[in-house]
Amino acid sequence: MIAPNDLLVEIGAEELPPKALRNISEAFAAEIAAELDAAGFVHGVPVPYATPRRLAVRIPGVPGTQPDRDIERRGPPLAQAFDDKGAPTRAALGFAKSVGVEVDRLVRLTIPASAGRAGAWLAHRFTETGATLASLLPGMLERTLERLPAPRRMRWADRDTEFVRPVHWVVLMHGGEVVEAEILGVRSGRVTRGHRFHHDFRRTGGIALEDAGRYEAALRDEGRVVAGFEARMEIIREQVEREARALGGRALIDPDLLEENTALVEWPVAVAGHFDAAFLALPDAVLTATMQGHQRYFPVAGEDGALMPHFIAVSNIASRDVETVRKGNERVIRPRLSDAAYFFDADRRRTLESRLEGLGDVVFQRKLGTLHAKAQRVSALAGRVAEAMGRSGGAAEASHARRAGLLSKCDLLTEMVSEFPELQGRMGCEYARRDGEPEAVAAAIGEVYMPRFADDAIPATPAGRAVAIADKLDTLAGIFGIGQAPSGDKDPYALRRAALGVLRIIIEADLDLDLDEMIDAAVRGHIIERQLAGRDKESVLRQAKKEVRRFMIERLRAWFADRSIPADVFNAVLARDPARPLDFAHRVRAVEAFRALPEAASLAAANKRIRNILRQAEQAGIGIPPVGSPLSRGGAGSAGVADSLFREDAERNLAAMLAEIEPHARGMLDAGEYTDALTSLAGLRDGVDAFFDTVKVMDEDEKLRGNRLALLARIGALFMETADISLLQPASE
Repeated sequence: MIAPNDLLVEIGAEELPPKALRNISEAFAAEIAAELDAAGFVHGVPVPYATPRRLAVRIPGVPGTQPDRDIERRGPPLAQAFDDKGAPTRAALGFAKSVGVEVDRLVRLTIPASAGRAGAWLAHRFTETGATLASLLPGMLERTLERLPAPRRMRWADRDTEFVRPVHWVVLMHGGEVVEAEILGVRSGRVTRGHRFHHDFRRTGGIALEDAGRYEAALRDEGRVVAGFEARMEIIREQVEREARALGGRALIDPDLLEENTALVEWPVAVAGHFDAAFLALPDAVLTATMQGHQRYFPVAGEDGALMPHFIAVSNIASRDVETVRKGNERVIRPRLSDAAYFFDADRRRTLESRLEGLGDVVFQRKLGTLHAKAQRVSALAGRVAEAMGRSGGAAEASHARRAGLLSKCDLLTEMVSEFPELQGRMGCEYARRDGEPEAVAAAIGEVYMPRFADDAIPATPAGRAVAIADKLDTLAGIFGIGQAPSGDKDPYALRRAALGVLRIIIEADLDLDLDEMIDAAVRGHIIERQLAGRDKESVLRQAKKEVRRFMIERLRAWFADRSIPADVFNAVLARDPARPLDFAHRVRAVEAFRALPEAASLAAANKRIRNILRQAEQAGIGIPPVGSPLSRGGAGSAGVADSLFREDAERNLAAMLAEIEPHARGMLDAGEYTDALTSLAGLRDGVDAFFDTVKVMDEDEKLRGNRLALLARIGALFMETADISLLQPASE
């Protein structure tokens, strides 16, 4: 067997797409590791590498051959394998021929009944010698490359092969040996290439690797390439922060921009630059968008948080003349900032409100009308949401929300947003302030698209929250209303993000909003318009409401799953179908806390038993009195539960426990204190266990049976006030 050693795979190509590089690299390493796993190769943790010109992975401790495998092939049953005289039948002879041995080399396999499917068969046992890594690796790589999540593939020269970019070299090594193969039309070898300028391949002939384990060090020391993506990213971060400190400020490091810069360079060198301080008169958002979006520069802020007239660029070369590099970047940024200043000045010649009419010329969606129509719907809905939020000053907040909703799309017609689409909302906020709109209106316009991504903050102002909710719900209601719900990975209107955004705002801002009411209002806003005329409007309303709500509940499920909430906890609450997301979240937290109690498993099983008993009684036509007022200690209770009908100590004790616990539990439930309610109900465990151990619920005596069913119905109803805990699984599962 060939000894374990490092396996190195490197695909050298023309510049790979920077925004997809990290994802492709991680998938490349994971897929190759999965192929090794499937083939039975034990190995160490894969180490991915990625630069603009290469995808690579080094996997430690990969054996040179697969382990041998003991294989057993089962043939015909013994009863069919031999005739009455013991001679092999055609079935036995055919099986022996198929495995390449004589019948007398086959074994008799007997499986007892205790081991599963009992019987006796003819069988062949043999040891399969493991294949070599070298023989399997080309196929593994071919399958890996086919599965890579590449944004777009291309062909080059006269080849039929496809890859993200044209491939120029392939390194395939196991330890110090080259694994011979042809990958993407290129023969594998041991020669990699260093930095395009610091280690010119045409001049140096590349770097011949002696051993796969030396890959990273050889590229760094000889080729001036930092191969590790994470290592290169940290180098950039440290250099940028150091340059910013030298300028007396701090670098504003956007994670996406940091990752993009990492994907663009192999030997990073941070260079500080400067621009005319007069440009600081522009809004910070404009300066930042210009530096980050156009030039991939990192802005620098002072101690007061205000931008400084500096930036930091990341070069892909250690120049002997840094000053020339600095001046080159400064020369490029000036016209960009000049353009931004021109757009800003041009936009300020008109108010946001003056652009409102122009929204009528811009189609939001062909079947849903124009942006002007959307702005009017969002305005009306935002007012309703603000009123439903019910805070002090609600009338003023509703007025601000309606105004912000009406103006929220106007900045889409500005020069600045046309040039920098990522500034939509932010520029609307800036222009609204300069137009003299109330601060609450301006702030709300700036918050309409929040949260913009998974970890983004929610709107900070009441009017902003109302407008953000309204804008997202309007889009959800409209797109679902015309039957264009997301399918698979396709979500052109970002409805998943919109749904989650609404839920996050409601839950994280502690807004006691009824989701059904909000969805109904959003759908009716579309129904009123003529785009849906000629159809059964109420039918459209019902269907759209149903689909939007179901879609949002699934987003809520995913959100809780990301926070490690078990599926059974979510399903237990979903069984109660709370209409208010905030209330839903409170119930989830309560059930999660209850599930951790030692009494939880027993009570969950008991509630499942209660549900089954009550269901069977209902199916049998046995009436169960409705649950009424709480039980009284020491006397007859409501809902058909009477002390005089108790015959067993266990049922008396359980009723007494319930009479003591129920008033407190109901008080907690009425106050929405679900955690305290379930914790108090956990005190019923011993009584419930004893009841089921000693009491016959379905007694022949009709009165006794009805009394016991009523007692169980009260207990089940109390638990169901929060969630269906019968759906909970033991915490250890």
